[in-house]
Amino acid sequence: MAPDEFLLEYKSQDYGTDPTEVRSTDTYTDEYVRGFVEKWDELIDWQQRWESEGDFFIEQLKAHGVKRVLDVATGTGFHSVRLLEAGFDVVSVDGSPYMLARAFENARQRGRVLRTVQADWRWLNQDVYGRFDAVICLGNSFTHLFDERDRRKALAEFYSALVHDGVLILDQRNYDEMLDHGFSSKHKYYYCGEKVSAEPEHVDEGLARFQYSFDDGSVYHLNMFPLRKDYTRHLMQEVGFQSVSTYGDFQETYHEREPDFFVHVASKKYEGAPR
Repeated sequence: MAPDEFLLEYKSQDYGTDPTEVRSTDTYTDEYVRGFVEKWDELIDWQQRWESEGDFFIEQLKAHGVKRVLDVATGTGFHSVRLLEAGFDVVSVDGSPYMLARAFENARQRGRVLRTVQADWRWLNQDVYGRFDAVICLGNSFTHLFDERDRRKALAEFYSALVHDGVLILDQRNYDEMLDHGFSSKHKYYYCGEKVSAEPEHVDEGLARFQYSFDDGSVYHLNMFPLRKDYTRHLMQEVGFQSVSTYGDFQETYHEREPDFFVHVASKKYEGAPR
């Protein structure tokens, strides 16, 4: 059932007097205020993102024999809609009611009906029933988790939601490059909307605070945890995933400093040596 958009009120983001000290997983739903969500698709640019991603995720899922997908960070619905159009059976989850309302409407405009669930990843299986061939967590969403126990709990929930040979696909920014050498971005793959900027306002080992500026003068922020690539891979393996392959901007071969984003493909079934 779609969230009732008319019940979702407008309010401002509020990080208090010292925004760089706001480092809590529980703040993420308050960050995605309605005004920000309504501009999110300007930041993403669906058509350009389709062109830049190509069929990477579709090919990965098909290679693993996937039919049923749980999109645990659907946002405004970009990947859920894309996968529905490609013939997958999709359930769409988000922690933000504003995102779910926008995702449902975006899908409706494209002739699709999303099955949406509002859920916190840490207790995902209390609200989402059944098992899936794949769980996807895209759009740099996993970095909303600030505590290691929250990250481990969420990954365990993803693992539990999968069938015995299921696969998790999770992406993240190249925070290693940002922390070690400063920020730069080609803005080619993820945030490719025109006249929109997404750049860090503050970065340290425990916080990446990004500012999103739109051409009408509106400004929003997100506080995220800067995950290092190898740390994320180790967490996946420690939770139980048997193999983890990592791609840089959708390429199997890459130089560590070049990608804007990493994509981790983790399987419950052992599939040879990890890359």
